[in-house]
Amino acid sequence: MRDRSKPPGVGAVIGWTALAAIVPGAAHLRAGWRRTGLAILCAYTALLLALLWVGLTSNLGDLAGQLVASSWLTAITVASLALGVAWFVLIVHSFVVMNPGTLPSKGQAVAGGVAGTLAVSVLLPFGLVGQYAAVSQSALDDVFSAPSTPRPASSGGGEEDPWAGRQRVNILLLGGDADTHRVGVRTDSINVASVDVKSGNTVLLSLPRNLENVRFVPGSPMAKRFPDGFRLPANADGSREDLLFAVWEYADSHPEIFGGRKNQGTKTLIDTVGYTLGLKIDWYALVNMWGFARLIDAIGGVTLTVPQDVVFGKYNEGLVKAGTRKLRGADAMWFARSRTNSDDYTRMGRQRCVLGALLSQSDPATVLSRFNQVALATKELLRTDIPRPMLEHLVPLALKVKNAKVTSVQFVPPLINTGYPNWNKIRTVTAKALRTSSVTRRPLTATAPPSATPKATTTRTPLPTASTTAKPDPTTPKGITEGCG
Repeated sequence: MRDRSKPPGVGAVIGWTALAAIVPGAAHLRAGWRRTGLAILCAYTALLLALLWVGLTSNLGDLAGQLVASSWLTAITVASLALGVAWFVLIVHSFVVMNPGTLPSKGQAVAGGVAGTLAVSVLLPFGLVGQYAAVSQSALDDVFSAPSTPRPASSGGGEEDPWAGRQRVNILLLGGDADTHRVGVRTDSINVASVDVKSGNTVLLSLPRNLENVRFVPGSPMAKRFPDGFRLPANADGSREDLLFAVWEYADSHPEIFGGRKNQGTKTLIDTVGYTLGLKIDWYALVNMWGFARLIDAIGGVTLTVPQDVVFGKYNEGLVKAGTRKLRGADAMWFARSRTNSDDYTRMGRQRCVLGALLSQSDPATVLSRFNQVALATKELLRTDIPRPMLEHLVPLALKVKNAKVTSVQFVPPLINTGYPNWNKIRTVTAKALRTSSVTRRPLTATAPPSATPKATTTRTPLPTASTTAKPDPTTPKGITEGCG
């Protein structure tokens, strides 16, 4: 039954229609459409309770992992658009049931304009969510296109174990120095992120691009070709092309080594880096360095401390000035990549600082506010063999890393001699770093035992002297942003 009471005025029509946008069914109840209003309100309440239950009972990381699944993104796109249309219709109908036809013509125009604006406004957020889901689907499909492989079941015979019983996941992170005038892929930045699957504690192991006499997996085609290490005649200018950064390109350029099989550079470098560190590399991700710059631009830049002027360019025409400020993508990349008046080891340290800044400053709010730009940059940024189904597990792990202990080890002098590396030492230091990383984080400040009673004392702690100051141990992992200002 409709309420036969006096028709509402302009303010009431607008007010009840607006209230219906956040409390669906309110306008219907006011207008006397009680059954319809109660049905809408009950459905809305059930939806809110369902969302609340999901929020309270779900692990944020697991939920984020499920949301990147292809089926979920498709469902989100369809559901958000359907809900948006339904909310639009609801606002329009809420306005209609308030009987605006009884208003003066001027009042009808004002109320109708407000109701129309409100209806379109409530449609926009749903459309934005649907668009975000569709863009995510496209970007993820383009980047994570590797075929999936069956995952082994857990030892208890229950659900599949995504990590195959491993305590750590090792991902090879490469910075590709590709360019239009170059043939093949040269990996200027070579890092392995070793992540503890339980705690998220991560060690970033950095190998220098100029590592010489690289050893290959025993019995492999490259090991048969170079039994004493990767060694080629020097160029006319004395430069060398037989360094670690050239392994991918060399393997791709010489299919005859692999019995005529082409495109063996990726697997060769993965196996070689794993053998060098004594690790099993699970997947790789090749980052286009200038795609990386576009990603930095997409999040609005990164704040970095440039300790001293960094010169770059073929004729030293570029300059990144010293100081702490927000850098655009191009300047951040030149800061990370320039070797002018510097060396590979200093550059590796600057690359670590850029990675650390990006990791700490790319918060969810920033990513969401620039979502389309980030998605587009990501499509141009990555090349990987990570299968799409693994994202369901890697996304929660990445969220753990965000708040976990992240350290780094750089295999540069004096830790190792890049011309004549001590391979056993590299593996020993790697194993030590992983053991240290697996230990649960402890407070940075020491506290007295509970039973101890503090006592007042006037004894002064002597200042460190040259004879008592301990030298830093180069084998000890460092914080990823340590020394970055």
